Amino acid sequence: EVLTLTASEAMKHNYCEGTADNIEEVIALLGVEEYTIVDYKPTLLEKFMGLLVSPYLQGILIMVIVGGIYFELQTPGIGFPLAASIIAAIIYFAPLYFEGIAQNWEIILFVLGVLLILIEIFAIPGFGVAGVSGIVLTVLGLTLSMSAGDIVILEEGLEFNLEPFAKSLFVVMISMFLSITLSLLLSQRLVKTNLFSRIALNKEQNTKDGYISVSTEQNALIGSAGTAFTVLRPSGKVLINDEIYDAKALTGYIEEGDQIKVVRYDIAQLYVKKV
Repeated sequence: EVLTLTASEAMKHNYCEGTADNIEEVIALLGVEEYTIVDYKPTLLEKFMGLLVSPYLQGILIMVIVGGIYFELQTPGIGFPLAASIIAAIIYFAPLYFEGIAQNWEIILFVLGVLLILIEIFAIPGFGVAGVSGIVLTVLGLTLSMSAGDIVILEEGLEFNLEPFAKSLFVVMISMFLSITLSLLLSQRLVKTNLFSRIALNKEQNTKDGYISVSTEQNALIGSAGTAFTVLRPSGKVLINDEIYDAKALTGYIEEGDQIKVVRYDIAQLYVKKV
């Protein structure tokens, strides 16, 4: 049970030695005769560090991190969104680390999460364990780095304090949601403005200049049978007539070794189904 006492009740039952309304009364209760009162004033650096670790600014930094990664994936090679994301990540983690709030392993969780997401997008067809694990690790890294006192060391062992973790998780999730929503809206507006034409390829590629279209030889493979050379989730590779081709499952996933049939060829992409 929780026992709640007023100041007078605490004094009556010897839970406290007295009450005071100001510093002078505290000094009088302690019986100190010679003393010097020093008012502590935070330095500009301390005020700046306090600003950097505030939940409001951290939420904005998370939005920049997520938004930068999103725009870099949408328009690879530009560099500015990725640079903004990296700078925001440094500004996010550095003050937390120097203040002793973020630990090394929490930052490593975030880095591993981002790497897993990139591997899932660029190296592994579809979206599976690596992508989900990357998202979870990224969220955990951001959340645990922000929350102080989430793990308390006691004589009996480690104790997990849920309250600071829950508050940090709320800030992270809201920031990521707002970042993704704003990124989607902003990307649609950029496409319709002249600004997008400055960073996107907007030039005709004529055959007289040496440009050629994509070969349509694979169009002849429609109706051909083969086997799944890798797992198709839904993209992967198939083996047809002793040749390996990139393909996409028409519906669902296709396991490696399953028999397949080419049903469509569209925009330089083979579409297959399991037979």
